[in-house]
Amino acid sequence: MRFILRRIGFFVITLWVALTVNFFVPRLMPGNPAEAMMARFRGRVNPDALKALEVAFGIDTQKPLPEQYVEYLGNTLTGRFGTSLTFFPQPVSEVLAQALPWTLGLVGVTTVIAFLLGTGIGMVGGWRRGGVLDSVLPPVFVITAALPYFWVGLVLIMVFSVGTNGLLPNDGGYDPILDPGWNAEFVGDVLKHALLPALTILIISIGGWILTMRNNVVTTLAEDYIRMARAKGIPNRRIMINYAARNAILPNLSGFAMSLGFVVSGSILVEFTFNYPGVGYMLLSAVNNQDYPLMQALFVMITITVLVAVLISDFLTAWLDPRARTA
Repeated sequence: MRFILRRIGFFVITLWVALTVNFFVPRLMPGNPAEAMMARFRGRVNPDALKALEVAFGIDTQKPLPEQYVEYLGNTLTGRFGTSLTFFPQPVSEVLAQALPWTLGLVGVTTVIAFLLGTGIGMVGGWRRGGVLDSVLPPVFVITAALPYFWVGLVLIMVFSVGTNGLLPNDGGYDPILDPGWNAEFVGDVLKHALLPALTILIISIGGWILTMRNNVVTTLAEDYIRMARAKGIPNRRIMINYAARNAILPNLSGFAMSLGFVVSGSILVEFTFNYPGVGYMLLSAVNNQDYPLMQALFVMITITVLVAVLISDFLTAWLDPRARTA
């Protein structure tokens, strides 16, 4: 119980610090969202129009800073992030609700698949050290992990889209002539559009999981409890899964938790390369358009996702290794 309370306390304090930084950073920058939007129009800025935009964006420079801070925390906890400058006059919450499913479906599922495949391949490769699997796959995928996302995406577009007369689509999340809905035609088209960006992420991200898990297994095999298990005549399959893999996977859990922040932020370069309508593409648009409310909301989402994932990772680590509860 003390371990759980300590981790939850760390979660709350870290979240409060992150939200506080998120509050002060935009206010230390010159201007505000309303001024950034009015700056697009050349000529004299109408003060009344500027004031109306500040009201629309929820900006009140007349309020004391502590009062603004309390109001900001209340709005954040209730999901009211203001009005988006890029997608004006849509609220930020609606904009995020439109883009988040695309990123969770593409980057989220691909990240989980890469983690599971990479961990499994690394476990077998480390157990059969020096074998065919260990000699071929880890070096290949380690090389692919160093390649830029946009370069791999462009190569896949040339091979599977341009070079095959449009075998696989390379632009957008679905064919615009289709009506979105839960029907076989639309779902199939969405999956078809997601193949190339998903393959790009998988090729680059799987190598790190393979190498890390392989090295962890090799290190774990030198432990005394592995020798003792073999001396007792325990089957190799059981030793590999229940003894070696269970302990070797612990460092990977923390890395996987951190990678979930990458899921929410989205693979910006991948989504930009394929013009995919996810959170990563939205974050790039928000930065280019100085959309402070949208940037703040995305920062909050990324922060909460990473903290929750790390918290779950700590609980899983404590469950798999009771020694971690006393740390």
